[in-house]
Amino acid sequence: MAKYTKPTLDTKFHIDFSWWQQKGQNLRAFLQGHLCEGCREEAADSEGQTFDWISPDTGEVFTIDSLWHVIHKNCPNDPEFFDSRVPLTTAIFRAFIANNNAPLTPQELFEVTQKKSPEMILRTIGRRQVYKGIKPVR
Repeated sequence: MAKYTKPTLDTKFHIDFSWWQQKGQNLRAFLQGHLCEGCREEAADSEGQTFDWISPDTGEVFTIDSLWHVIHKNCPNDPEFFDSRVPLTTAIFRAFIANNNAPLTPQELFEVTQKKSPEMILRTIGRRQVYKGIKPVR
């Protein structure tokens, strides 16, 4: 078993798509909750379509639902995407959508979401419990 290293404010995080697969979670169903009003029709057209996403850090290839791409290219422009009523873990997940899952530090996540503080973000996602597949980049 790998040794746990406590993340810091300089640790980069990302959405680990393999976590979704390992947990048997439905990423498409979860992504549907992040659609802005204007994307619902386009999302319906993407039903059943996938694309290969390559991790820029590991080179690992994941098959991702096309719904990710629909949300990534459109929804971050919607003012409600990072609305103040959105829970912190949801805002963090959306920050990774907006940045196409490029690894981000807690400080960078704060700059995107404008939620809480980098320290609070780290306390939320830097624990052993994984929220929505958000993990430190290995």
